[in-house]
Amino acid sequence: MRVAVACDHGGFPLKATVLRVVQEEGHEPLDLGAYDAQSSDYPDYALKIGEAILSGKADRGILLCGSGVGACIAANKIQGVYAGVCHDTYSAHQGVEHDDMNVLCLGARIVGEELAKELVRAFLRAKFSQEERHVRRVQKVRKIEQKGAVQPKDV
Repeated sequence: MRVAVACDHGGFPLKATVLRVVQEEGHEPLDLGAYDAQSSDYPDYALKIGEAILSGKADRGILLCGSGVGACIAANKIQGVYAGVCHDTYSAHQGVEHDDMNVLCLGARIVGEELAKELVRAFLRAKFSQEERHVRRVQKVRKIEQKGAVQPKDV
């Protein structure tokens, strides 16, 4: 599997560890930056991850920022990207197995190096279950996405 990895300055301290784990797990890492700890903007890196996935250059992505939240919000604005912030191993694998998550978002200021390794492994080892109930739910999410922005009066 090809795995795109990107971060802003807040996620930079964990990026090398994440890239190493991706490779150790037998996958091909694609480093999309940032390449130093200079201040940078997480939406730019969310877009890089999304473009890599949508173009077929990557099968999944791992996006790092300080908390994981901003990167996750930005990534989920990209049609075809299904990102989740995961700071526990259950969510890291269950997000793939039940929700077909294709981007793992981590907060480098929240998780340490050892937990980050576990989270990346859980994410990479997981596969979408294809169980009918999960397929049905994911299809509903895709339908919402295709509809586009939902205004409060539409709900």
